[in-house]
Amino acid sequence: MTQPAAPKIQLINTPDYREDYANSVQVRVNLWDFFLMFGRVNQTAPDNVAIHNFQGIYVSPQQAKALLNVLQQNVTQYETAFGEIKLEPQAASGIVQ
Repeated sequence: MTQPAAPKIQLINTPDYREDYANSVQVRVNLWDFFLMFGRVNQTAPDNVAIHNFQGIYVSPQQAKALLNVLQQNVTQYETAFGEIKLEPQAASGIVQ
């Protein structure tokens, strides 16, 4: 028995597609989905940190697990090429996002 041919996948950006930078990701979970909220941390003083959220994305639990696997593979490849990524609190705030 022969394996079916892999489908041809087209990546098409919708008109509202955008790219941005986030250094903050907050995660909320319920029975039906995971909610990822992306933002940028802005620290204007040692005791003043503001997180400006700009995008929230809901994903299914299955898609969240697939994302976890893809991120783990890519982090492993990155660390193999460039060295260990250390998770240390930011100097003044003690925040690790």
